[in-house]
Amino acid sequence: MLERIYLDNSATTPVDPAVVEAMMPFLTGKFGNASSIHFYGQEAKAAVDRARHQVAALLNARPNEIVFTSGGTESNNLAVRGLINARASSADGRDGLTGCHVITTAIEHPAVANVCEALEKKGCSVTYLPVYQDGIVRVNDVSAAIREETVLVSVMAANNEIGTIQPVAEVGRLVRTLRNEGQKIWFHTDAVQAVGKIRVDVEEIGCDLLSLSGHKINAPKGIGALYVRRGVRLEAQNVGGRQERGLRGGTEPVQMIAALGTACEIAERRLETGSVSVAELRDRLEAGVLEAVPESSINGSREARLPNITNISFKGVEGEALLISLDMQGIAVSTGSACSSGSLEPSPVIRALGHGDEFARGAVRFSLGPQNTIEEIDRVLEVLPASVENLRRLSPRNAAAK
Repeated sequence: MLERIYLDNSATTPVDPAVVEAMMPFLTGKFGNASSIHFYGQEAKAAVDRARHQVAALLNARPNEIVFTSGGTESNNLAVRGLINARASSADGRDGLTGCHVITTAIEHPAVANVCEALEKKGCSVTYLPVYQDGIVRVNDVSAAIREETVLVSVMAANNEIGTIQPVAEVGRLVRTLRNEGQKIWFHTDAVQAVGKIRVDVEEIGCDLLSLSGHKINAPKGIGALYVRRGVRLEAQNVGGRQERGLRGGTEPVQMIAALGTACEIAERRLETGSVSVAELRDRLEAGVLEAVPESSINGSREARLPNITNISFKGVEGEALLISLDMQGIAVSTGSACSSGSLEPSPVIRALGHGDEFARGAVRFSLGPQNTIEEIDRVLEVLPASVENLRRLSPRNAAAK
């Protein structure tokens, strides 16, 4: 039987057995609606409240600042679209979103980038800040882009393709300073990839809004949360009942919320030791690839990055072809964001680093988890060099060069 090795944890993670155990009571006997006032409802409500405390503890937030959502995409939509729409509706005489200005980066996840593009079509002005070869935005660029009409800065905590950690605490201080001086401006960070991999503290970052997703931290798909600092006004995107402080109408999926709470509690325990061991495996993989595969290179900073992601470009190779070759040998990797799979265009994140299409098309993301082992990494290092060599030999571009 083919040995399977999963190195695509940034797309999704396996559900932790303890998380499954936390869900099960709410799929069987404890089936009440958390909005009901009888015993069954209050039993469910207690589970939701407990999970809210667990998520808040991981972020150093207050429990009443946590809003449960269906995942990172909904959290980002509620944060960005919700804040801009609330700001626009409070401005007398404004024509649509004209007069609103948003600052973001060129390497945001589609769940932020596409929302910004949609806002532009409605009259909102958006500035997309560049990153440099290290994949990191500069705080000075953020500062220089701010205008009198800027109402939101959205900078991801860590990139989903190359793992680079952005200077969000410095951006947070900049935004707070401006707000203290009277400007109505807020700061959102998409922390979907960062939460559970590095310490994420909303007070240290100084953000007003922060998005996270359960399936990146060993909870099921379909549950996430948005941190909303007290006093921040959003327009609800799901209009219905008064659940989640009126910001997200709909009956609470108690079993999923319990799962997210447990996953956050486990992630908090793993932070001190788990990240170190995963980083060691990542470094072992990188060293082996760079030694065995000529004309391969690491994308983005090798210092300010998550411990579990490495993104490597292989010159003369199509990343999709390498992905398929590795998958046929039991190794699961990615060419970038799972939300962009199916796109024939080179990764915009790799291109934003200043690389040409050849490097961008040859980029492969390896994202590790606590379940990975040294033996698995060594197996990848056995298989990968021959796969790259074979694809280079078969490449029409390389054949033409000969």
